[in-house]
Parts: sequence; structure tokens; C-alpha cells
Amino acid sequence: MNLLEMNHVKKSFNQNVVLKNISLSVKEGEVVSIIGPSGSGKSTLLRCATLLETMDDGNLYYLGEAAAKSESGRSVYAFGAALKKIERQFGLVFQNFNLFPHYSVLKNIMDAPVHVQKRDKEEVKKEALKLLQKMGLSDRADYYPCQLSGGQQQRVSIARALAMKPKILFFDEPTSALDPELTGEILKVITELAKEKMTMVIVTHEMYFAKDVSDRMIFMDQGTIVEETTPEELFASDNKRTREFLGKYHIGKE
Repeated sequence: MNLLEMNHVKKSFNQNVVLKNISLSVKEGEVVSIIGPSGSGKSTLLRCATLLETMDDGNLYYLGEAAAKSESGRSVYAFGAALKKIERQFGLVFQNFNLFPHYSVLKNIMDAPVHVQKRDKEEVKKEALKLLQKMGLSDRADYYPCQLSGGQQQRVSIARALAMKPKILFFDEPTSALDPELTGEILKVITELAKEKMTMVIVTHEMYFAKDVSDRMIFMDQGTIVEETTPEELFASDNKRTREFLGKYHIGKE
């Protein structure tokens, strides 16, 4: 069974059509990267998948449970307990961290598992400290976000997402707010998660990283999926639009 399934997704903002009949699925343990020029609809697709935007039309399923179904040409969403159950399936890491500035690092990670999932505070604390160790931030538990570098803040936000024990993790350009030196820190963390078979969907401009870490890559342009295939096949593509895009990064066919 697919962990995530999106069928015939359409989304417009006023007269601007951003997603044109997009379908994609993700299996458990799979890493899928979404690449494409700015304005191609990548982030909007992620926001629709994580319920931050409502689709105009289309279906959205997690583990076979419908978050939204197309009825009479529009998406009708689940609500109440059914939707809450679905929301527990995924986590999202934003490009600009979105940490609570007035909470310590530890409290940022613990807050949602304790207050949203109603889990035992001591148990959550133990897990949060383990996650900080995994992120190389054991000595930063009592710091506040403003006392951390951008790379450290992003690692905290990854730990915060993992603390909710999601089945699938979405990354929306997780390195775009970071300088090149700090970018490497985050890519290393995501690569480790991929080795642990964490299911991930990553919107990124880091082409070499996407090529190395992904089982599948999706190239989007102007609200459509131009190509969806293995990294090897995508980087050797004969598609004119794909070639043009990858050519800007001086990679692809030699």
C-alpha cells in the first residue's frame, strides 16, 4: 500500500493556476525529491499534502485513509477525529525553521508530543534528548533559537518533526535559508534519515544531494510533472525542458 497518494490535484490562487492535475504516490521507506524552477508549484504541492493549503480538486490519502476526496469537481475534506488521525501520519520541516522563539530548544521539541498527542512528559523528554544527541545538539537543550546558528535551528526543527513519530517527513527547501557551510550539516542529517529508511518527500535545489539520496525524482514545471523517474534516468534525460533546467546546474549528460 502507498503511504501517501495524491490523485488529480488542482490548485489555483485567484486566476493563477498553480497545480494542474498532479498525481503522485510514495511508498513506505522511499525518498522522493521534487525539483523544478521557482514558481513551478513544488511548495504548493507540499502544502496541499500537509493540509496547509486546501486543494480545489483531487484526492489525498494516507495509508488508504482519505484526507480529501474529489466530489462533483471539488475536494471534500475529512474532519474531526478522522482528520486528526491523518495529521499524525506526517511531519513538515520548513525552510525558515518556524521554531517558537520564547521556548528553549528542549521545549520546542517536547511541546507538541505532550500537548497535542497527550504523551507522558518524562517519556517525551527522554526521546527529545535522544533526538538532540542524534542531531549533534546534546549541549544545546537549554538554549533559545536566537542563540543558535541557522544550521542548528534547522536541526532542532527536524528533531521537533521526528518527535511526533511521523510515518512520512516532508522537507520544503530545508537549506534555502542557510549559507553553503551550514547546508552540509542539514544534508548530512537527511542522508542519515534516508539510510534509516525514513519515508521522505524533499523539495530541494540541491541537485547533487537529490541525485544521491533519492529513490525517485520528480521534475515539475508550470504546475505539471514533466518527468518522474530514477535519479540516473532523470539526469540522463532527453526531455528538452529537463535538460534546460539541469543545464543551469552544469549536470546531466556529459
